[in-house]
Amino acid sequence: MTLAPLPGQPIAGDEPVFQAPWEAHAFAMTLTLHQQGLFTWPEWAAALATEITRAQQRGDADLGDTYYHHWLAALETLVAAKGASSAPELARTRDAWERAADRTPHGRPIELQPRDFEG
Repeated sequence: MTLAPLPGQPIAGDEPVFQAPWEAHAFAMTLTLHQQGLFTWPEWAAALATEITRAQQRGDADLGDTYYHHWLAALETLVAAKGASSAPELARTRDAWERAADRTPHGRPIELQPRDFEG
């Protein structure tokens, strides 16, 4: 499936550009959830546009370095709105990942453990 790049999306040629692995993961999760029918591509584009607009209203300089932060925020909002997860559960999981990442040496895979959810 070929999807047109979204406004502001960092691309090189026809391919998206990622500055960090988490950006690619967020991108892949979005495509997977779309392909599984959780939301349509127009719904996704609208959610992302809304998040970018909100960020700009909060003073985002729109230099391109925050694009995937907006992408992830839009994904979390849409997933919660569709009932696939709740905002509190998404925040709990995000916090657990941050705890796991903090204790993981650079270059090693991050592994979630039950204690990461106790925070």
